[in-house]
Amino acid sequence: MKQTTNSILMIRPVAFRMNEQTAVNNYYQKVLDGLLPATVNAKAQQEFDAFVEKLTAVGVDVTVVDDTLNPDTPDSIFPNNWISFHENGDVALYPMFAENRRQERREEILDLLEEKGFVIHNIIDYTSAEEDGFFLEGTGSLLLDRANAKAYCALSPRADEELFIEFCEDFDYAPVIFEAFQTVDSERKLIYHTNVMMCLGETFAVICSDCIDDKKERKMVLDNLKENGKEIILITEAQMNNFAGNMLEIRGANDKRYLVMSAAAHQSLTSKQIEQLEKHAEILSSSLDTIEACGGGSARCMMAEIFLPRN
Repeated sequence: MKQTTNSILMIRPVAFRMNEQTAVNNYYQKVLDGLLPATVNAKAQQEFDAFVEKLTAVGVDVTVVDDTLNPDTPDSIFPNNWISFHENGDVALYPMFAENRRQERREEILDLLEEKGFVIHNIIDYTSAEEDGFFLEGTGSLLLDRANAKAYCALSPRADEELFIEFCEDFDYAPVIFEAFQTVDSERKLIYHTNVMMCLGETFAVICSDCIDDKKERKMVLDNLKENGKEIILITEAQMNNFAGNMLEIRGANDKRYLVMSAAAHQSLTSKQIEQLEKHAEILSSSLDTIEACGGGSARCMMAEIFLPRN
């Protein structure tokens, strides 16, 4: 199984804003005072377009789908939470915590990918769990080490343990389960998505291990990464708050590896960390300030990797 892909799906926003329904447990979201919703969306579109341009310039195959005004989906820019695409032609659809995010799941996106020559064999749909109040938000909640058939998950209101284990059984992954915390108003609170505190590359892992308060769990997670020969690059909680954990390794032209992150994440790294990362992949960063502030997500969340076979 490949760990990285050259193909990604991105959704261009039309009504992006801070989503009041996700702010209850996404502590990264901020209200940008004095900005009209139309201004916020225009800024988000500019950041989105510049980001896509940088990706396509290095040979990444980006499928951009425009969001629609109806239904109202302020977070549609983060498709990796509702869908994942797998090498055997399987597609997984995930149950979402915020009701207005459930509307992001659009069947025509699958039709569009098939028109582009991607092959879909099977849809595995976990969304009925929403009715019972259980959630698992795609590759936000679960980090897949595809090559080593391991899945990492920091449990939270948006990542249910039983659902995660069900996913692992369906897709043949060994589960690595832990809890990760961040300090909010001097209280330790669960981090809403695993992919803000951790990134898995082919030959490396970026992780804020300080977030794993339980020492046994921390050791278990780090041991799992070491076991698979990954160089571990530790980041601080302050760097994580600048989205330094929310990175994704993808492939450009001639299979060249790129580590994609936001400008804020890039700027938060030390020269030593940058040196460590550049041994594995070239860094590609883009300014996502508005998207990060209002959406509480960053570069990784904006890219749904497509591993599907092609005609």
